[in-house]
Amino acid sequence: MTTKINVPIDDRTLTRKTILLVEDDPNDEELTCRALRRSNIMNEVVVAHDGEEALEILFGHGKFLDHEIDPLPAVVLLDLKLPKVNGIEVLRRIRTDPRTRRLPVVVLTSSRQESDRDEVYELGANSYICKPVDFEKFTEAIGHLGMYWVLLNEQPPMHEAPQEVAT
Repeated sequence: MTTKINVPIDDRTLTRKTILLVEDDPNDEELTCRALRRSNIMNEVVVAHDGEEALEILFGHGKFLDHEIDPLPAVVLLDLKLPKVNGIEVLRRIRTDPRTRRLPVVVLTSSRQESDRDEVYELGANSYICKPVDFEKFTEAIGHLGMYWVLLNEQPPMHEAPQEVAT
């Protein structure tokens, strides 16, 4: 059973919210994007292919210098097993920065290890979801994710980084 979400065409406030997908596997990236579209979630999906790129996108570093996502995404879908910087470290950095510490982060991983689950919840993940192998179940899970985090969830205000005072 696939969940269809009908967003009124004239309601652009919902589709302006971006989704940051942090996924190194091109097949999982494509499946996730297809599942969102199939569930009628038409928001822009910004994809980071490793943890370092995700941090650069969120904080405007590297090739994204001065181009952090503004406003921040509605949700980060974060894989754990990533090259360069793993997902646990990405989550740690998100939670330690005042600008992003309240940003919803959903860990979307194939890891069923209790230690991974426990660690990401300890670090402040909002949800931990194991990727279903079956495409229909995966599509349904992604549709529910998109509907909840992008359409239904009321985000808390994001805090600005403290401004340095010139002396």
